[in-house]
Amino acid sequence: MQDAKKVREIVKKKYGEIARKNGGEKCCGSSGCCSSKEPDYTAIGEKYEDINGYVVEADLGLGCGLPTEYADIKPGDTVVDLGSGAGNDVFVARSMVGETGRVIGVDMTPEMIEQANINNQKMGFENVEFHHSEIEDLPLEQNSVDVVVSNCVLNLVPDKKKAFSEIYRILKSGGHFCISDIVLKGKLPEELKRSVEVYVGCVAGALQMDEYLDVIKEAGFSGVEIKTSKSIRLTDEIFKDFITEKEIELYKNSRVDIFSITVVAYKSNN
Repeated sequence: MQDAKKVREIVKKKYGEIARKNGGEKCCGSSGCCSSKEPDYTAIGEKYEDINGYVVEADLGLGCGLPTEYADIKPGDTVVDLGSGAGNDVFVARSMVGETGRVIGVDMTPEMIEQANINNQKMGFENVEFHHSEIEDLPLEQNSVDVVVSNCVLNLVPDKKKAFSEIYRILKSGGHFCISDIVLKGKLPEELKRSVEVYVGCVAGALQMDEYLDVIKEAGFSGVEIKTSKSIRLTDEIFKDFITEKEIELYKNSRVDIFSITVVAYKSNN
């Protein structure tokens, strides 16, 4: 894996570019690798248009699932969305918690926080807030959250063990998370694992599926369950502006299977 600081800076830069475009150009799931040369990659994600609470300005096409659909969010809950972007899943969660609940978005990209706050000002929600922070060091109190959601973001976090440890810390006893993310089955060629651009493009930062689930369990969670799993095959078109033809062939011949999964897990009652 590339140096964690370097990865964070590149991810932050790419997501900042997307935020500045204010959703005018859709991107590859969690990739953040938009450029004028790239095609529309939103087939990786899911359609939000018919979901309660959907705010079109907040949908930048960056997800790979619908975590709120399986999150069992109830009125009055406190919900945290990790990697909240322009607020897409935050506003959906807000429609579920109602006036008595609270929804907190966390994102490490200042431009995303700015865009999310602009969207929230338009909506006029007083129980929605956004915080600028990295997921491995959340600015939230221990045992303060009912539900954590995240949509195709944890694969971009260099220290996933620390990230899930932080999720466990902020959840109340009996609380749970529902996360959509990218995982792998099969080994990615070393040349691609070393590519920061591929890391940002949802692949090299992803763990093996079994390893991903083990990290969750090692953090202390129980009742781990995969709610949805969808196979993804990335095309030459997605990678052509970022890696060489040789590297594209390495990927195609690697027989790596890429999956978008939505997984839930619970913090035990103490």
